[in-house]
Order: sequence, then structure tokens, then C-alpha cells
Amino acid sequence: MSGRRGGPADAPVSWDRLLTAPRPFPSEHLQAAHELDLATALVLAMPTAAASLELLANDRRIHPGGALVLGALLHVAGHREGAQFWWQFAAGGGSYTAASCLSLLHRSLGEFLDAEVWRRQAEALATGPRPAQRVLGSRDALLPAGVPAEILALCHEGLDVKLPPRLAAVVHQLPVDCDDPEYGELPQVSSTLVRDLAR
Repeated sequence: MSGRRGGPADAPVSWDRLLTAPRPFPSEHLQAAHELDLATALVLAMPTAAASLELLANDRRIHPGGALVLGALLHVAGHREGAQFWWQFAAGGGSYTAASCLSLLHRSLGEFLDAEVWRRQAEALATGPRPAQRVLGSRDALLPAGVPAEILALCHEGLDVKLPPRLAAVVHQLPVDCDDPEYGELPQVSSTLVRDLAR
């Protein structure tokens, strides 16, 4: 993630800088895009992200948390349609965070009616009864050390968030199940994704 500045090895990330509220953006859709980038950065930094993604890939049951994480990975890798599909899958399974991501995604595209539908869905999911979910331990981090903080730093500076090239290549090599007329190519989770990202 170098090019704009020296990169993570040149200077440690200042948590004070990351925790200071950024200035608002000049338009509602740019603000929503920024907030979506921040939300995906936080999803990828969750202690349970790797375990959730592993369950999505290797469990026979639906795992909304894993679909949320896969959507976040696809978003930062530039697969907007794939991210939208997996967030809808997660929201359908009860993830209010995924519904919030969908609201921000639609708002960032200027689709305010769809954004409002997903905002209301997120609110209903957050305040309604919650289905029982498996308690996940926090295993290894999903992304290599320093990457989540670097993504947050890009977000804080108002820049587009993206994965480092090696990690983006892992996501771009995910198998594609079909060419859906609404979503285009839909990347699928692979059983080796968590291990491939951690290398």
C-alpha cells in the first residue's frame, strides 16, 4: 500500500490519528462511501473474522458472519457486485451489520430509496430477536499484521481503501460460480481462503 506515502514499514500507525474524527465529506454519497470503507475495515479487523470466514467455507450450515466478512473482502478488492450479493445473503441470515453496509453502499451510489430500505432493515434486525449463533473464538487474524491498521489509515485520510496487491490477488483468484444477470460474476469462498490470506 505504498505510493501515496512510505508505507507501513516507514512509520508506525498513530492510533491517536486514527481515532480522531475525520472532517465531513462534501456530499452525502461521498460521506456514505467513506463510512462504508470504515465499516468494511472494522469488519475485516474483527477478532472473529477468520473463524467466521472459515465457517462459511467449511460448514454445511449458513453462516451470516462469514458472508459479511466475504462481502467486506470483496468490497476492498473492488468487487462491488459480489460484495452486495454476499451482504444481502448475510442480511437475509440476520446480520444487521450487513444490512447497514448495504444501506451505505446504496447511499454511496445515490440510490437513496434502496439505502433507506436497508437502513430500516438494519434497524429491525438490530432491535428484533436475535437467532442463536455459534460462539466463535478469536483465532488468528484474517489479514497479516499491519494491514487492518493500514486500511483504517487510508480510510481516515479519506482515500479509497484497498487490499495490498498480494492479498487482492488472492481475492481475485476466488472461484466464480456463475455469471448472474443482476450481480455479474459472483466470487465464491474457497476452503483455503483464510490460509491464503494469512501467508
